[in-house]
Amino acid sequence: MDSASISPRVAVAVGVLALAPVAWYGLASSGTAGLVSAINVALILIGLFVATGPANGSDHHGHASA
Repeated sequence: MDSASISPRVAVAVGVLALAPVAWYGLASSGTAGLVSAINVALILIGLFVATGPANGSDHHGHASA
């Protein structure tokens, strides 16, 4: 399995695993810093999920296609 066979949305879902070290950091260090880090990771994941999603169909003038 190589990186070309993985869809972008699956890669973003795997990015959720980044929350595990953030949780460990939050528990071992400052809770506030962990919360802010978790929010940052969530915002990045949401942005990637939206960016790799399907595009809405539109014509050349910006109107939605029927």
